[in-house]
Amino acid sequence: MALRAMTDGAPGEDRTPAGAGTEAAESARRRLTARQADLVRRLVEAAAQEARTEGYEKMTVRAVARQAGVAPATAYTYFASKDHLLAEVLWRRLEALAPAPVPEGATTAERVTAELRILGLFVADDPVLAAACTTAMLGQGPDVQALRRRFGTALHARLRAALGDGADEAVLRSLDLAYSGAMLWAGMGHIHFEDVPETLAATARLLLGGQA
Repeated sequence: MALRAMTDGAPGEDRTPAGAGTEAAESARRRLTARQADLVRRLVEAAAQEARTEGYEKMTVRAVARQAGVAPATAYTYFASKDHLLAEVLWRRLEALAPAPVPEGATTAERVTAELRILGLFVADDPVLAAACTTAMLGQGPDVQALRRRFGTALHARLRAALGDGADEAVLRSLDLAYSGAMLWAGMGHIHFEDVPETLAATARLLLGGQA
């Protein structure tokens, strides 16, 4: 896969695997104490800042841990790799994203276009971080795969809601693919992240025309 990172950490970086399967890791997340949840939040925020300043290739879990004020071994207790950290950054951003506001009586095309603009813009103001997160999302670790499935499921649900009752499955799948393709192209540098919203809006207009 073209954008897949060659390694989960920098060359020579000491890695301690998370050591748990995806289900066990997710179960542990649900049992976090308030202190642990705050520690995870600090790691995620530190990962975002480290990616902004160093980019994907130079970012390491060790540096993220140092910025968050914890030992690398502690960071690896919660995150198996830098891909896992950055996938979590992207997931949390999507999870916090409110649905697109649309006027009453908006057509299907208008609803979908508005939703795609919101989805396209939520990382456009942070292109270096967005590129790092896009690369990380292509990782093959089980934790990254779980977050990728969660991200795709949430995206699919948002687009289905925008299409409304009786959504055409072929159109829905095309919109899913258009979004994924636009983000991938932006991550590869073929288009700018700030151009993604209009690119997606144009795709929606072509697929939906003036549908009510």
